[in-house]
Amino acid sequence: MNIRIGYGWDSHAFKPGVPLKIGGLAIDHPEGLAGHSDGDVLLHAITDALLGAVSAGDIGSFFPPGDPRWKNADSSIFLNLALEEIQNAGYRIVNIDTTLVLAAPKIGPLAADLRERVADLLDVEPSNVGIKAKSPEGLNLDHVAQAHAVVLLEKVENPEELRSMSDVIESQKQLEDVVKDLVSQVHGVEPRRVLKPVFDTEDIT
Repeated sequence: MNIRIGYGWDSHAFKPGVPLKIGGLAIDHPEGLAGHSDGDVLLHAITDALLGAVSAGDIGSFFPPGDPRWKNADSSIFLNLALEEIQNAGYRIVNIDTTLVLAAPKIGPLAADLRERVADLLDVEPSNVGIKAKSPEGLNLDHVAQAHAVVLLEKVENPEELRSMSDVIESQKQLEDVVKDLVSQVHGVEPRRVLKPVFDTEDIT
């Protein structure tokens, strides 16, 4: 099959005293999203959509919420893992469409910046990223943020066209080694040589 579709969904409650991060973008707001990691509901949904498209499980399969290594972790780490998975399966992203459901903050004024940031993380053109928002009117969910994501992938016939998608997050080379070790474990291949991390795995931020 040359085309695959993936769907992802996630939700997090708002919590005072934590920073708000959506789509890899820091947003000025009185409350952030509660979660074991940084609570980035949009990146979590996109990650699950990518993993689901290539039948690679879900975000919890790779990053259990009880694992202290992922406490306060940047959700771009999870997204990077999903990009590695679709590359290993021989696919690339055609386009992605997302919908945020939340009462505040208003996403309209932020949509262009969110689109640029998500496109950068996925290494696609902004025109291939859809960012929409809806109010949870009548759902009694004013203190919750939800995200839906749908992704379309296409098979890459020439393997040379696939470059390592881990290059997208250039500032997290040590974390990429963690991601690739996880991939090797899942696929039952010999794991990479373990490097001593230069960061505290108990507090990845």
